[in-house]
Amino acid sequence: MMAANELNAHASLQSNPKDVCPHIQALLGGFETKTGEQWLAFRDIGKYSAADYAKITSENMSKMIGGGEQRLWNPFELDLTIKRRRYFVVRLLHGTMRGLSYMHDNDRLHQSLGPASVVLNTVIEKDAPYLIPRLRDLAFSVDIRYSQLEDRPNILSEGLWRRASVAGASSPLERRAFGIADDIYEAGLFFAYLAFVPFCEAGVMDSISLRRLLENTFQLDLQAAREYCSADDRLLEAVKFLDLGDGAGWELLQAMLNRDYRGRPIAEAVVNHRFLSGTFL
Repeated sequence: MMAANELNAHASLQSNPKDVCPHIQALLGGFETKTGEQWLAFRDIGKYSAADYAKITSENMSKMIGGGEQRLWNPFELDLTIKRRRYFVVRLLHGTMRGLSYMHDNDRLHQSLGPASVVLNTVIEKDAPYLIPRLRDLAFSVDIRYSQLEDRPNILSEGLWRRASVAGASSPLERRAFGIADDIYEAGLFFAYLAFVPFCEAGVMDSISLRRLLENTFQLDLQAAREYCSADDRLLEAVKFLDLGDGAGWELLQAMLNRDYRGRPIAEAVVNHRFLSGTFL
């Protein structure tokens, strides 16, 4: 069922060969075995995910600032590395949000956006100008055409529409808006992950701990979270990154993680936000 849903999602997003988004992994085809297994074939554009990139960079941070024989003796080299990392992460986020914006414009939710669902053609930070992030893992993608919203939900989207009902979204228009905002929230957590993990030493922060910190400890109050993080030297580079542009990163992150789904920006607004323009880098 998941493979069939993923096939349908890609087929709908690639239906117009003149309007193919470069930030979504390209499906080449699919076939079903005699035993009923559904297989999909995608264009090979890189073996690394955003999660792999974060792991590699956090390990490199440990080597640079963690002491030992491999510690950098040249502070200018560390500064250059941080500048390159900031640019790479902004490019990664910008491309990811362009892919998500394309999906929403074409009546599709992602519904499983995270570090492992973004594939990269490079993890070398010096090659950031050539970086093309692409969304993958569309097995839980949801069709949000109004004709589909009026039908009985399938098993893959039941959880989403149950959460929508709890949030007070009952009409097709409200449910559609909730679904888009739900994707934006997960994109916000992905943004937070990339703002922290690559700028910290290995083991200091991970996706689960970060989510717990933001949702449970600080109840999505990003100003309180910033005060806490700025007091921890291990998180200092992450705070500095989000502080760029007079706190533009925190501003965007707070908007994407707004407790009220109605207050979250659409993907296109995130793409055009000043923090992702690269002006401060």
